[in-house]
Amino acid sequence: MSVRSNMQMSPVDDEEKWSLQSHLARSKPIEPIMMKIKTPKNGRIKREIEKRVPKLVETGKKTLILHGTKTSSVLNSVLTEIYHLKKENAIKYSRRNVDIRPFESGGETSLEFFSLKTDCSLFVFGSHSKKRPNNLVIGRAFDHHIYDLVEIGVENYNSMNSFSYDKKLAPQIGSKPFFAFVGEGFESVEELKHLKEILLDLFHGEVVTNLNLAGLDRVYVCTATSSKKVLFTHCALRLKKSGTIVPRMELVEFGPSMDMVVRRHRLPDDSLRKEAMKIAPESTKKKEKNVTKDAIQGKIGKIYIPDQKVGSVALPHKAKGVKRERREAKMKDEANGPREKKHKHPSE
Repeated sequence: MSVRSNMQMSPVDDEEKWSLQSHLARSKPIEPIMMKIKTPKNGRIKREIEKRVPKLVETGKKTLILHGTKTSSVLNSVLTEIYHLKKENAIKYSRRNVDIRPFESGGETSLEFFSLKTDCSLFVFGSHSKKRPNNLVIGRAFDHHIYDLVEIGVENYNSMNSFSYDKKLAPQIGSKPFFAFVGEGFESVEELKHLKEILLDLFHGEVVTNLNLAGLDRVYVCTATSSKKVLFTHCALRLKKSGTIVPRMELVEFGPSMDMVVRRHRLPDDSLRKEAMKIAPESTKKKEKNVTKDAIQGKIGKIYIPDQKVGSVALPHKAKGVKRERREAKMKDEANGPREKKHKHPSE
């Protein structure tokens, strides 16, 4: 029975093999898929792409300002005034964003998309709810991925319009500000240390090597009243005569001012922090040999002088000491009597 069954199945097996071979013969060979590289065809697009290329010395960071599903009038005013303080390096979207939910899995995809689209490495996101009223999320991005986040609540807010001041004292757009962090919490509490880093990154502007003191016309004062609460104030600087070269400075509250209550914060991963802290080898300075720096004396250098070998150096003129020795030798010869002259031998 086993032999008959095998003989009956053999024609079916041959038919299946034939159909499979015919199908492979008719099918086309699979070609590898090549990725298309698009090159800019317009000069404007080419210049825009060149601006986004990584540089050894980066320019000022741009800030993206976004609205959540629901915002209050206080939060709208805060976002507008942050935009005015960073008007040259800020982009503000007024449309509501339903998909953005920081601190939640999957809710940060839209943030990373907007960061890539606008080439912004800082963002401020405002939302309002019953659980978290007047909520403000400030964060940073590295390589268009979320780096770290700080969530704060806004309380006791006063806008710029609520202050009366001389319009001549208004800070100029693009001027460099001072920062004053008052309180031990900025050095000991982890949440306040993180908030200090982000506030410095948000408002300090472009990094410069030289600074004109006449352009320093404002200061941000942050006072830590508790481990979770910070009083944020923006003041203008007024220079007055002091009788010396250094003028006397007075602070005039200019606004905005608010109480920042830290709610949540998220530090970056160790691997992402290590990647973000890398320095290009071209930007590192070479170590100067025999040079040290002191806080009081400044830059100190050591100079190594080889042995001068004074005894073998030819003197440019005869010294007085040599003449005196010859004079003494001559007087000694006169005292001993004249020397006998040597006569030449006839054979010579």
